[in-house]
Amino acid sequence: MTAKPTVTDVLIVGAGPTGLLLAGDLAAAGVAVTLLEKRGAESNLTRAFAVHARTLELLDARGLADDLIATGRPLGSLRMFNRLGVDLTGLPTRFPFVLITPQYNVERLLHERAVRAGATILRGAEVTGLRQDAEGVTLETADGTTHRARYAVGTDGVRSIVRDLLGIPFPGESVVDSVLLADVRLEREPADTITVGANDAGFAFLVPFGDGWYRVIAWDRHERVPDGTTPSLERIAAITEAALGEDPGLREARWTSTFHSDERQVPSYRSGRVFLAGDAAHCHSPAGGQGMNTGLQDAANLSWKLAAALRGRATDALLDTYQTERHPVGRTVLRTSGALIRLALAESVPTRALRGALTAIGSHLDPVTERGARMISGIGIAYPAPKDAHPLVGKRVPDLRLTALEKPREGEAAAPERLYEALRAGKFVLVSNDVQTAAEPWADELVTAAPADPHGKLRDTVLLIRPDGYAAWAAVDPGHRDIAEALASHLGTPAKA
Repeated sequence: MTAKPTVTDVLIVGAGPTGLLLAGDLAAAGVAVTLLEKRGAESNLTRAFAVHARTLELLDARGLADDLIATGRPLGSLRMFNRLGVDLTGLPTRFPFVLITPQYNVERLLHERAVRAGATILRGAEVTGLRQDAEGVTLETADGTTHRARYAVGTDGVRSIVRDLLGIPFPGESVVDSVLLADVRLEREPADTITVGANDAGFAFLVPFGDGWYRVIAWDRHERVPDGTTPSLERIAAITEAALGEDPGLREARWTSTFHSDERQVPSYRSGRVFLAGDAAHCHSPAGGQGMNTGLQDAANLSWKLAAALRGRATDALLDTYQTERHPVGRTVLRTSGALIRLALAESVPTRALRGALTAIGSHLDPVTERGARMISGIGIAYPAPKDAHPLVGKRVPDLRLTALEKPREGEAAAPERLYEALRAGKFVLVSNDVQTAAEPWADELVTAAPADPHGKLRDTVLLIRPDGYAAWAAVDPGHRDIAEALASHLGTPAKA
């Protein structure tokens, strides 16, 4: 018997980190959301280990960053190979490091948040059909159930069925093949949290799960094996020792496999009422650890826009900005991670010579590595701004110290003391030194606060910050009408007359 059709506001396909963050955001905003996952149970295979500073800021804006940090190890630098690395300690953020923690810890916290917020998560729901019309999207699952929503999002990974059903191409190429994977125990704990090396023999990378097991990634420059091969521990150990120049003591494996790494990106992240995010939209080499982070940032960009559209607070043009803002970011990540992996695995004599030269002078590349730190961490990502806009518009806003414009009334919660605490409401934040009566009609859609330092850089600036932490509008000493026009432009018609 055919299952009863389900109806919701947004359907999300794929319960990885990207889909879970998106589902939690939408549910917290009061949107009815259903997440469809074809796996019957959560996967115990973790692909990502690095959580970068910008992602930690976004998790902080959801009250999750501190809990996640407790599961892993913060590193103040990210070493690419040998002595060449990126120093993160000078980043202008509350999180000047990369957090090393298995992906499943990220997924657990995001899953718990999504469920608390009211998202429906259906496991064993394999999508087999998709059609859309002017009013919404219909998905069919293998059990015969029909699911209907106003919008749908494919967050179902590199082999996305949503992307395939839409007929969207996924152009690109394979960067490296015959990469060996294993989860292993070591005879002794390595000196560094991340152990990485590349030389004429190949490449090797070791990172801890935190429970005594380590993920090892190894590549043999001189021998190829097909995907799906189950390599022996002895083979992986030999390549790892050769690439690192020392024996790390691999002694037990619970799982081994091979894979190839592609660089691919869809031309458009949107097709009508269906969006793609995360690995369904872009995939690239693991160099720099940006994959999961880029997907989570996709979700943070899209979620508030979908919520605004569903509440009638935004036109379709706002949804189009998901493409104009995030597609260039995905393209940049492909280029930077591709350059890193090609440098690490270089086979040509000139490129290997360049790698050796960079390694030798690594500490003298401060200007280059500082820019690299901002891009790899996500701190340096900015979005296009309208012509003649204030210089802050489109830029990530750091974690400003705040103070309340007015004392809270009896029984009211204390005002947030930091911007990313204020963003936990999932709303726009208006920062100004003065009580702005122009904002009162949007009181239910907006958090208002003043900078804690009234004489600082923002003393004459009014700043409107999007729910994802980027500046939507800013002006120096604007009038009430200017503020009201800006709020109407970004938040829609006020709920209060």
